[in-house]
Amino acid sequence: MLTATKPMLSRQICRFALAAFACLLLMPSRGMAKDAMLLNASYDVTRELYRDVNAAFAASWKKASGATVTINQSHGGSSKQARAVIDGFPADVVTMNQALDIDMIAEKGHLLPADWAGRLPNQSVPFTSTIVFLVREGNPKKIRDWADLVRPGVVPVIPNPKTSGNGRYSYLAAWAYALRAGRGDEAAARAFVGNLFKAVPVLDTGGRGATTTFIERGIGDVLLTFENEAYLALGEATGAGGARRGRFAVVAPAVSILAELPIAVVDRVAARNGTTELAAAYLRFLYSDEAQAIAAHHHLRPATPAARAKATDRFPALELVTIAELGGWATLQKKHFADGALFDQLYAPWR
Repeated sequence: MLTATKPMLSRQICRFALAAFACLLLMPSRGMAKDAMLLNASYDVTRELYRDVNAAFAASWKKASGATVTINQSHGGSSKQARAVIDGFPADVVTMNQALDIDMIAEKGHLLPADWAGRLPNQSVPFTSTIVFLVREGNPKKIRDWADLVRPGVVPVIPNPKTSGNGRYSYLAAWAYALRAGRGDEAAARAFVGNLFKAVPVLDTGGRGATTTFIERGIGDVLLTFENEAYLALGEATGAGGARRGRFAVVAPAVSILAELPIAVVDRVAARNGTTELAAAYLRFLYSDEAQAIAAHHHLRPATPAARAKATDRFPALELVTIAELGGWATLQKKHFADGALFDQLYAPWR
């Protein structure tokens, strides 16, 4: 039997200790977790939602990893945000209000794959919304449904469909209503939408700007906006100390549009920033029970069945027309919103 000499034994112990220390360095450690930062480019009326979601995710990430994560937000008209990302705005993730904008980031910016929607549940849509009407106290113009918006003397406020997903969904909801009312007659739909936008006094570039026009500037009789923005306006109708700023009411039309609100990691930016794993975890968090409850609290319709079941009392039952039923985003963009397309033809005569 061979025995090791003391010097040989000491060298073996040292080698073992060094190897063990190297292994420890490679193991994840809560105390040594790396702090990080994300940038989320979102649409115009999600400030309050992501304020709460980001705080919840940061707390969850800190508990799981020991690291501090800071999520910075950028907000604007959805299509303007997409254009900014294509032009180099360094967003790690995008949380938009229409798939068309993320498709544009993929196709024109080459910043993520064309099949991005299949990477997360529900085609990467954690929440949905719809278009409703916000009217002034007492609803003095007696606005109940779409036909009331084109009565003489009614002034609607709608953001620009060329730059705002909010405006685009409002346009398409009006189009869907007019098609149904006219039993598919596109000439009647063009006349209805043309008359609607003829009465719009100003086209703000985003939904929050339109809300400011309606509430703060006192312009218009009815604001067409996302459901969550309308209910936020109700909550803010009373200022600090209970000072009255004006009161409003939400009117849900009989027919509206299903607004699907998609999300995606901007692969090339996240890879460059070293945030790919963190960005993916952030977006997966939006499907968690906690984030879905936050969304419902902010009057965004949850995507998961369990969260929807808990929030049915917050959302009126509406007949919602889907983008697919109207032909899909690619067809709708070319037909209605491209330069020189139908919206330009309908709106240009009144400018």
